[in-house]
Amino acid sequence: MFQIDLKSRTPIYSQVIDGFKRLIIQGDLKEDEKIPSVREMAKTLAINPNTVQKAYKELETGGYFYTVLGQGSFIKKLERRDSHKIEELYNKLKEILEEMSFLGEKKEDIYNKLKEILEEMSFLGEKA
Repeated sequence: MFQIDLKSRTPIYSQVIDGFKRLIIQGDLKEDEKIPSVREMAKTLAINPNTVQKAYKELETGGYFYTVLGQGSFIKKLERRDSHKIEELYNKLKEILEEMSFLGEKKEDIYNKLKEILEEMSFLGEKA
């Protein structure tokens, strides 16, 4: 599964969300696979069930999970082309790149780091 870093500044529910997203995107969790109940997940991660419930609700709202009444929650098929979400993410990326430039990071260094990151992301199915 994944670990929670209690010393991190990132909220615990965000770490749960990020952990599940990573597992889904990497293919470790497959479409229609049942996920642990809120109580099971809270026990596994040693965190409050309300925190897990908050994360699960956000993952369902975001289109990563779906719930079947009386049966539990499952991994939803990822829609690869949500043009609105993609545009939103490109705008965030642009803001990050602008801030890095403002902080003095050179264009070449940014490009090389992005290339390195993309090459590490082999789960996307292709190299940069």
